[in-house]
Amino acid sequence: MPLIPVVPENHSHVLAEFDCLDPLLSALRLDSGRLKCTCLAVSRKWLALGTSAGGLHLIQREGWKQRLILTHKEGSITQVACCPHDEDFIAVSTSQGLVAVWELQLERRGRPERVSVSWEHRGQSITALCWDTSTLRVFVGDSGGKVSFLRAGSSKLGKGSAFVIFPVQTVTTVDSRVVQLGYQDGRLLVSSLSRCYLCDTDREKFWRVGNKERDGEYGACFFPQNKGLLLGQPPLLYCARPGSRIWEASFNGEVLSTHQFKQLLACPPLPLITYRNEPNYNPMHKSPQSVAFPKLLYLGDQNLLTWTESAIYIFTPQNGQVLLWSEVKDLVDVAVYRSELFCLHGSGHLSHLSLLSAERCVERLLRRESWSLAAAVCCMFQHAVTISRARKSVPIDRLEHLRSQLSSSTDLELIGQLEEVISKLEPLDSASSSRRSSISSHESFNVLDCGIYRVISRRGSQSDEETGSLINPSTSEEERLKEFSFVQEDDQGDHGKNSIFSTSKRSDQGLQFHLPLSFRPKPPRIALQAVKDSVSSFVKKTTEKINTLQMNSELFQRPEFREGGQAEISATASPYSEEMENEVYDEISNTEADMQELRLATERAISQIQDPLVLLDPVCLGEALLDWLPTLERILGPAEPGSAAATSSMDGPEEERDYINTSSEQQEESTCSLEEPTEIVTEEKKETCELGQKEGQCENQMTADSAENVVSNGSPPEPVRVASPKPVPPDLLTNLTELATLYTELSCFRNQNEQTLGCLTFLRRYFFLLDQERVRRMCLLCYQEQPEMKSSFMEAMLGPTLILKLLDCTTTTYFIYFKVVEVFQRGDLLRSLRSLRELQPWSAPPLLAHLHRLYEKHGEAAVRSFSQFYPTITPADVMTMAQQSHFLAYLDNLVQSRAEEHRLSFLQSLLESESLRQDWLELALTHDAPQHCDTMTPDGQPRWHSHCFSWGYGRLLALLIRLPADFSSKQKMAETCRSHGYWTGYLYLCSELQRRTEAFSTICQLDDISLLEEPDGVEPQTLDEWKLLIQLSQQCSHAADSEQVTGVNGSSWSNGSADCGGKISPENLTLMLARTAGPDRALEVLEDCGVQLVLSPHSRLVCELLRVTEKRQRAMIQTMLERCDRFLWSQHA
Repeated sequence: MPLIPVVPENHSHVLAEFDCLDPLLSALRLDSGRLKCTCLAVSRKWLALGTSAGGLHLIQREGWKQRLILTHKEGSITQVACCPHDEDFIAVSTSQGLVAVWELQLERRGRPERVSVSWEHRGQSITALCWDTSTLRVFVGDSGGKVSFLRAGSSKLGKGSAFVIFPVQTVTTVDSRVVQLGYQDGRLLVSSLSRCYLCDTDREKFWRVGNKERDGEYGACFFPQNKGLLLGQPPLLYCARPGSRIWEASFNGEVLSTHQFKQLLACPPLPLITYRNEPNYNPMHKSPQSVAFPKLLYLGDQNLLTWTESAIYIFTPQNGQVLLWSEVKDLVDVAVYRSELFCLHGSGHLSHLSLLSAERCVERLLRRESWSLAAAVCCMFQHAVTISRARKSVPIDRLEHLRSQLSSSTDLELIGQLEEVISKLEPLDSASSSRRSSISSHESFNVLDCGIYRVISRRGSQSDEETGSLINPSTSEEERLKEFSFVQEDDQGDHGKNSIFSTSKRSDQGLQFHLPLSFRPKPPRIALQAVKDSVSSFVKKTTEKINTLQMNSELFQRPEFREGGQAEISATASPYSEEMENEVYDEISNTEADMQELRLATERAISQIQDPLVLLDPVCLGEALLDWLPTLERILGPAEPGSAAATSSMDGPEEERDYINTSSEQQEESTCSLEEPTEIVTEEKKETCELGQKEGQCENQMTADSAENVVSNGSPPEPVRVASPKPVPPDLLTNLTELATLYTELSCFRNQNEQTLGCLTFLRRYFFLLDQERVRRMCLLCYQEQPEMKSSFMEAMLGPTLILKLLDCTTTTYFIYFKVVEVFQRGDLLRSLRSLRELQPWSAPPLLAHLHRLYEKHGEAAVRSFSQFYPTITPADVMTMAQQSHFLAYLDNLVQSRAEEHRLSFLQSLLESESLRQDWLELALTHDAPQHCDTMTPDGQPRWHSHCFSWGYGRLLALLIRLPADFSSKQKMAETCRSHGYWTGYLYLCSELQRRTEAFSTICQLDDISLLEEPDGVEPQTLDEWKLLIQLSQQCSHAADSEQVTGVNGSSWSNGSADCGGKISPENLTLMLARTAGPDRALEVLEDCGVQLVLSPHSRLVCELLRVTEKRQRAMIQTMLERCDRFLWSQHA
């Protein structure tokens, strides 16, 4: 990659494309040559797309879900506008000159209806639509210059108003075609080809904006002034002029100034930041631009947007500068909401752009893991990324992580540029810069190392006279620091007592400060060191606590640490110190002996299973593990009841909760002894308390889950042990993990004797030794036979996940994990998923525990989003976690996330067991499916046209029945489809199984000839099949007609699906056969079947035309053969 040029410092914003709308257009079928998008509009909730076929697609912006399709028979959609103050209304214009206002009625769950229609502009091309900002009134402008408005009646306006038809009124007729309309505070702005007009619609007064005319498409818009010091000021007007000029006018139409952008546009275009291609900035491209601005739009925060066919321009008219301009190809229309742009291109595709600062762009690219693109933007906009305020969006560690993600082989030069940018980064300001303005101009100050602001007043200043001096000005700064002693007031919960901490052994006669220093920042280096020390101390002490859980509680003497780390032993404990030391030494020696014995037994078992004869023989392998098991039980097993160790390990969740509390107390003591400010201590206490609360909640959940796993004799199961009772060396722990996991797998898939330790008991007792990933796969394989294994595994993962993270992670990972837990507690699903994505790379067991929590909190909505974690989390994991209906939604989303040509092979790869195909098929047929009585008659036959029902998981069903399978599986699937009334799948499987007679009988009962003519239809291939089909149709025609007339199926099949094809009758089948084999042969087959049929005049005409066509084809073929024969003879001669 070549070196990326740096843009000038006056450019701080970019246009970026983060979302791809091509899948949306593909789903709406707007990417074909026949159907295209013609116009668009956007609001807070909706993205409205008008099509060339007269349809208006309303897409919900949250999740990009299609909600409604509004159809129009009056031509293609030319303009669309969303009501700015009530998103339940939308205005549409068509190519025939119709203007319609729709009320969506989503709040009342009603059907959308037209509440107002206008044919005032019939025969004219409507060029502009504009809503009133306060009432339900729409202004319309056309190519003839006429401007009118129509009111929309609605039940929201009061009783009876929905039945009132308001007349359409003409506002004015200007001299040429209307280019753009705008409305603000009772005034209408009309921009034509020659002038701009301002209309007071209440007083019916009109003004011309400016005196000079123009010739061409030039836009105009209102520019609100409702922010900052301009709050309450009337809006301004901006009108485009030739030569890259824009008029600025008052609200009364008086031109105030002219902005000339021709020379300002003599700068290179900023690249569009998009995933489609790499950003390319050419600093040599500099030439003035004389541009005609066809439309003007108010954008974001006091910006002005305009565009041409090849570029987008954004100005800041308040200071007369160009914010940016970028080249965008083939632009047709642009819709704006706040700082978002939706662009319609000539090819019919859409692009979604965002205007944002360069540092915010880098932040969003990092979230989306677009590493190369983020690095390119950093290098291109160095001036915006390196400044201190950018650290809030782009911290230094995120940029270093970005550098580590780049490939050293392909992005070597980019890495070098990024390292140069990182070296220039400024640290984040310590909040003092934002408060310096509060100090008066006649005072100067400096910041002491302790964080106190020292204000130095000038001589004779007002500050000196009013406030005086607290400290002798002749005393040096060092001497004053020696006199300071800090008094900190504890929280009100500490019995109201004040504790005085002296930072050093200095004089106590100095001034004691009780002044609130809320503005004082924590020095970054001191704060980071305090956090590091406190977390390290916490992790160290918690590890020591777990390692000594089995020791006698009398041995615990609480140490109180001082600065040097030395413990001060109280006088009451001194007589027992020697005895305690002896007991501790005995305990340590016993532990070392036990570990040595366990190591020997483990090495002996490892050497035995390395023999292939032992490893491949389940009996010998089981004997080797059983020889090793007693040693493990005696050393690391649970203590016997009544012993001291058992007393300390009873009541697992309560003991762990005590452990958290003790750790918090120790952390509080160690943190209070530091010399850092009190704020750090308070934050550490707060985080520790919150951590304890969250762990308690996790343990309560674990206890609730374990209540479900009760053994057959009614006694509760053993608590899951997540920590070793004794410290185990790492090399020994690796071998123990291998043997323990192997024993668990072997005991799970074999029937153990009653004397041996069962799989479930072993899992709960020695979970701290097991390989979690292998145990997860084992639980999936044995879930049908032993579901309690999966329950115990999830209980273990849900309970101690947080504490395991604390014991085996760095400080940075701990805080990231703590942030994830915080987000989970708030209950926002999108934020929770985003925080999980930041934890990459994932490990399946912890991620599965997180997803289990999300599912318990959000249900189906969470399951639908689990597809993004594939293949770490497989469908088998979700199937054991979620309800069947929720699992179907997950499976459907997972399959549909793949490209259409890869979905079938991907679904095949998900079938780890062939039986899953049948299970998933039955699930899809029983959820969100039509009623059984609507698809089948009481005697089990297909109802008329019942195949037209929509199935909730129809796309998944269509893929499942097309999966490759053996003959017996296909037969079973066909019977399943028939028993549930899924006739489309049943016909496909009958065709696959060559059961054509059953397929023809079903088609005749469904009475839909399209089932024969479709590409996947079952069309007769021989004359015998045609005869059979004609006979079956004659038998079924009377029953189908009677059922349709009497309304057995009612109108329930027309539930929004497309109209079904024509009826199957002997006459229609004869015509179909005539097209295939000729009319004469078709009539012969009809006579052979013994069917007495009188063809209708239309059918006779078709047969005659087919005869003529057949004769002409024969004559043409004969002529061509004769010409070929003559040509060949001539060549031979």
